[in-house]
Amino acid sequence: MHMLLRLAEEHGVRIVERPGATRGGFDPASRTIRLDPGMSARTTRSVLAHELGHAVLGHTLSAIPSVRRQQERQADEWAARLLITADAYAQAEDARGPHLASLAFELDVTIELVLAYQRRLRHALAG
Repeated sequence: MHMLLRLAEEHGVRIVERPGATRGGFDPASRTIRLDPGMSARTTRSVLAHELGHAVLGHTLSAIPSVRRQQERQADEWAARLLITADAYAQAEDARGPHLASLAFELDVTIELVLAYQRRLRHALAG
């Protein structure tokens, strides 16, 4: 978590805990990440990394659904690349098998980030 907080500071991003309609959000105008209070440490870590992805990638809010979906995928993949190493993923798969929730628990991330990491793997193998 310290690495994520340091990264936020390096990018001039402020973090606040405040309830909202989603688990988190990034406001590019104020460079603020909002995190929903009361989430588990694993979920907080994953959501913070995802929202930092939006900040680092320079995403702005889009009303176009296809653009928004692409931004969400990019932020998930950015967060997965940050939080999951190839060795850790291989060890988790050896220990837990292909079960998504088990992999997420073992890697200390959300299922969304495991899926994003797997997408990146498939893309790398196909390319």
